[in-house]
Amino acid sequence: MGASGLLGRALCASLERAGVEVQRFSRGSRPGFVHWDPATGELDANCFNGVDAVVNLSGEDLAERRWTPARKRELRDSRVVSTQLLARRLSELEQPPRVLVNASAVGYYGHRGEEAVYEESPPGKGFLAELCQAWEQATAPAAARGTRVVMARFGIVLTTEGGALARMLPVFRLGLGGRFGSGQQFMPWISMTDAVSVVRFLMGAQTISGPVNCVAPEATTNEQFVETLSIVVRRPAWFTVPNFALRSALGELSQALLEGANVRPRVLEQAGFRFDYPRLEDALEAIVR
Repeated sequence: MGASGLLGRALCASLERAGVEVQRFSRGSRPGFVHWDPATGELDANCFNGVDAVVNLSGEDLAERRWTPARKRELRDSRVVSTQLLARRLSELEQPPRVLVNASAVGYYGHRGEEAVYEESPPGKGFLAELCQAWEQATAPAAARGTRVVMARFGIVLTTEGGALARMLPVFRLGLGGRFGSGQQFMPWISMTDAVSVVRFLMGAQTISGPVNCVAPEATTNEQFVETLSIVVRRPAWFTVPNFALRSALGELSQALLEGANVRPRVLEQAGFRFDYPRLEDALEAIVR
C-alpha cells in the first residue's frame, strides 16, 4: 500500500533489486497493481496468502493544500480508514503475515520545544498528533491476530523527487530561501536512502514492534536546516517568513512548518541500525549534487 508514493516507489525498487517478489496495491486501476478501495471496503484477503511482510505507506500529502474540514477528512480517511481495512483483512487470515510495517509520523509528538522525545514519550496535541494516534491505533486487529506490527514514525524524508526538499530547492537556488518564523522549531528528517533501509531493517528485525522513530540521529532546527541547505546550494538564505504570514497563507497547515519536536531514534540506535547519512550536510550534499 502506498507503492506509488515517493517512499513506496523507492522501497519497491530496492526490494526488487534484491530479488524480493513485490506485490503493489493501488486505489485506481493500474497495470501491475492489485486494486483496493478503502472507501468501499474492497480488499481481497486472498491477496495476502503466502505473503511474509506487508508495508503500508498509504496517505495523502499533508502539505498539498490548506486543511479545510473536507481536506482533514481526506487526510484522515487516506490513513486511518485504509489502515483499518488492511488490519481487519489481515486479522481474517488463517496464516497472517509475520510483520506489518505501518507508516506513521513524528507529528504524533506535537510541538515539544527543545525536549527530547523518544518512542515511549506521550502524544502531543492538535490535528497532526490526533491523526497519528488514530492511524497507529487502526493497526490493532492485525496485532491482536499475532502479526508483529511496527509503527514507523517518519520525519521529513529528503529527496529531490518530491516532498519538502523538492519544494524548497528552487527557492534556495534563487537565493530567496529563509527560515520559517523563529527557526527554532525542530525539523526531524531522514534521507530517502536511509528511509528505505529503515523499512527493510524493520521488516526483518523480529524483536522490534510498536513505534519506531524513523529520523536521523542529528537533531536539526529549521534555522540549522536553512543554513545547511544554503551552504550546499551555495546561495544566501537571509529571508524570514513571519509566523503571521504563514498562518495567513496556509491556515492550520502552518503548524506543520512552525511547530516540531526533537525526535530521537532510540529504538533504531539500540537495535544497531547504521545510518548512511546521520549528518544533514552529508545527506544534502549527496541528494542535491
